[in-house]
Amino acid sequence: MPDPTDLAGTGGRRRLVVTDVDSTFLTGEVIELIADHAGAREAVAAVTERAMRGELDFAESLRERVATLAGVPVTALDAVRDAVVLTPGAAELVAEVRRRGWEFGLVSGGFAEVLEPLAASLGITRWRANRLEAVDGVLTGRTVGPVVDRAVKEATLRGWAADLGLSMADTVAVGDGANDLDMIGAAGVGIAFAAKPLVRAQAPYSVDGPRLDEVLRVVDEVDAG
Repeated sequence: MPDPTDLAGTGGRRRLVVTDVDSTFLTGEVIELIADHAGAREAVAAVTERAMRGELDFAESLRERVATLAGVPVTALDAVRDAVVLTPGAAELVAEVRRRGWEFGLVSGGFAEVLEPLAASLGITRWRANRLEAVDGVLTGRTVGPVVDRAVKEATLRGWAADLGLSMADTVAVGDGANDLDMIGAAGVGIAFAAKPLVRAQAPYSVDGPRLDEVLRVVDEVDAG
């Protein structure tokens, strides 16, 4: 983690830092925690792993996994929210980005029902995720609205940068799975974090972890030229 009194490496430039959520900002996959309540964790985890390795289309894999959640009470999401764990250095990353006067966002192939309160607890207002459909207090096994796949993640990064008046050269994107590759490739600084081999091979930069705030060292090295 950079010395909080040291502004070296920022070069006075303003940046937008966007990270994936599941297995990047959080230590695990939220959909697997929900699947616990449907007795489908092992099946869902196997599909998730294949999708993150790039072996399955993300949108189709999401539909397949979410279908297993049909009948889970919405109240089960309270337990899931309590069970999520921040990756070491995640909160520190947000704090340091803010200290530098930069912008931060989260973009997730996971679910708003879990991400929204998590983001609010950290003061993060810029986020995007899928939303689960529920009827009469139970999940239907479907999502509502467009699926946040790799193309949507990239479009979200580009849209936020434009809204902030930043060029793509000023963006940083961090993720671990194939669903993150488009935004990693589009960003000025694209970083694979504790990533699958496919992502590590294609990303311009890589951080093994375990601390998420280590990505700032990569950014500072880039800015130092």
